[in-house]
Order: sequence, then C-alpha cells, then structure tokens
Amino acid sequence: MKDTKIIMGMPITVEIVDANVKSVALEMVFDYFKYVDNKFSTYKDDSEIMKINRGELKEFEYSDNMKEVLRLSEETRLATNNFFNIKKPTGTYDPSGLVKGWAIQKASNLLHENGYNNFCLEVGGDIQTSGTNNDGNPWSIGIRNPFNTSEIVKVVNNTDKGIATSGNYIRGDHIYNPNNTDATLEDIVSFTVIGPDIYEADRFATAAYAMGRDGIYFIENMPGFEAYMIDKNGRAIMTNGFLEYTK
Repeated sequence: MKDTKIIMGMPITVEIVDANVKSVALEMVFDYFKYVDNKFSTYKDDSEIMKINRGELKEFEYSDNMKEVLRLSEETRLATNNFFNIKKPTGTYDPSGLVKGWAIQKASNLLHENGYNNFCLEVGGDIQTSGTNNDGNPWSIGIRNPFNTSEIVKVVNNTDKGIATSGNYIRGDHIYNPNNTDATLEDIVSFTVIGPDIYEADRFATAAYAMGRDGIYFIENMPGFEAYMIDKNGRAIMTNGFLEYTK
C-alpha cells in the first residue's frame, strides 16, 4: 500500500508492504506529519516555533516535543563545531534542518509500534527504510544527479538505515555556514549521507554540506556513516565504505 501527500511543503510518500497493512496506517503517518508541521513550521504564524520566535511563549511553556528538538539541536551544534545551528543571525530559531529527520524517525517508530516491519518513508528526498520491499529484497534508493534530477547516478541498497541528501539545487539557498554567514555554498551541490537511522543521517548531512569540501572527511571519521558528495564540476567523492551499499 502506497500513497503520497504534500505536507510540510514537500511530498511525503509512505509505502508499507506488510501483508496485514490497512489504509489507516498511512493516514496515521500523514496525520503525524501534519502535527509536526503545525508545531514547527516557520511559515505558519500560529505554530509553536513562531510563537517562540515572537517571544509569546516562555521556556516553561514549551511543549515536550519542542524541548526535545531544541535539546537535540544543541547537541548537534556541539557535535559539528557549530556547522549546524538552528539559531539564525536574526536571533530566531529555524529547527527544520533537524525536524525533518527527527519526524521521519518518529513516524517509523509509530509504524513499528503498530506491528509494521516492512516499509519505506520518504519526505522531501530523505528516506527511512525497514525490512524488505514487496519482492522481499532490500529497498533500492536512487541518488539523483543534481544537474539533471531525472537521472539517477547511484543506487543504494538500503535496509533499516536512513539516507539523507542536502544541497541547494532544488530548494535554493536554504542552508548556510553558521561559522561564516557571508560565505556562499557553491562548491558542493549535493551531499548524501547514509546513517544508522534517518535522524542521524539528516542532521549530519546538513552540517556536512555546510562544511563544504571538508564535510566528506567529517563523515569519513564517523563510525556507522557513509557519504557521497558531488561538487560543482560534477565530480563525485565518497567515503571508503560507501560502495558496500551499492552491491
């Protein structure tokens, strides 16, 4: 069973291949993403994050999920030498660089809690897989050519892992280097990270992309992570273990 809806300003695709799957499972996932959007969207004036940015909520009034996201964002900032920072130069917060992967992981947990073990969740190109596909094989995930998004340059065989891609080639300049806000991120056009789950892959893909060419070395030194980077000249650079996922 498979369906796609536009939520959080991007396509969300839920595919569940367990024999006992019911449509209510897909709706449960879509409803969860609507909840996340209503809470964390920086495009909705009545979202919790916007109320925080306007100073309308005190810290003790924050929801538990907001407290968790802010805590995890600070942990990620420290782990990436400030290359991931949800606090913008204006002093406001934009946690979207962490929320997407965090929400996909939470939705994956929901499916597991409801007895589903074979599924693929894709939100704006970031993916969490579980179990096997409808043919009983590992899920195959394509990495798009950033210069021609209708072309797949690599296919990754993915089981129970997260895969996230950061870049400015689709959504424009929405990622910046917090350590040098005047710098333009033009050298690297696409940075894909495979991690133990989509939360981990997504947050570190964002930070690694902001690092420019140094991002690939950052991921190389992280156990359990692999990366595939494409520069402005179309040259691909990958971590030592990445090709193990393409066999």
